Amino acid sequence: MESFIQFLANGIMVGGVYALVALGIVLIYKSTSVFNFAVGQMMMFGAFFFYTFMEKFGVPGWIGLVGSLACGAILGLLAERLVLRPLIGQPILSSVLITLAMSYFLGGAATAIWGSFQGRFPEFIPQTSVNIRGIILPADLIWSFIIALVIFAILLVFYQRTRLGLAMRATAESHQIAQARGINVRNIFSVTWAIAGVIATVAGIILGYSMGLGPFLAIVGLKAFPAVLLGGLDSIPGAIIGGLAIGILENMANGYTASWIADITPYVILVLVLLFRPQGLFGLRRIERI
Repeated sequence: MESFIQFLANGIMVGGVYALVALGIVLIYKSTSVFNFAVGQMMMFGAFFFYTFMEKFGVPGWIGLVGSLACGAILGLLAERLVLRPLIGQPILSSVLITLAMSYFLGGAATAIWGSFQGRFPEFIPQTSVNIRGIILPADLIWSFIIALVIFAILLVFYQRTRLGLAMRATAESHQIAQARGINVRNIFSVTWAIAGVIATVAGIILGYSMGLGPFLAIVGLKAFPAVLLGGLDSIPGAIIGGLAIGILENMANGYTASWIADITPYVILVLVLLFRPQGLFGLRRIERI
């Protein structure tokens, strides 16, 4: 029973980070109807931004964090302005495929800038583990989960209490109604991508600190896709629950079976969701008539 609780606790901690990445995907999809396949590469860039500020420029950690978040926001903004905005009015498949092309471009750009570097961040989070009645929680997982919860809380307040957040919610419901109310939908698209860039940067830094820094971070970001589809493409609470579920199931599989089974568990879940409940647990069911 103790091992079960240990795997469950680890899964919740890791799942919080998956949920954070999934949230960035859902925000973009709700506002623009575009599924962002480049989220993993945006995470990787965010982690490398932080590494560059701390190691190459030698700035304090909090300045590096602020600079990295700013760079992540700019990256998201440039993606929307230079890549996606020219495709407004084109079939949605074009926008989806361009994010796939953008993922390969960012991967190549990262290799050109940082090479095939693999390493670790300098230590900036206390490494002492917490022991709760035999359940050991690593400090990096605890901090990762806390940071994810703080981001969720900030976004919740932002979307419910600010004019810009309410405008983004209106745009997510209907572009036409939002325009009729005087909302500049194109600006909302830009803000959404900038926020998604910040979220991807935070997730990249968290995962980079616990797992190491390198191009493989982009692959880790793919685990957010099953979380999004499980929770529902257009559901923010679904992204949170889906991320936690993927984290728990992955850690359970790793604890009770083999590591290779844990690696494929998120994608087995993805296939099952697409086969039996394509709209996810909390997504809206849509029927298209041909």
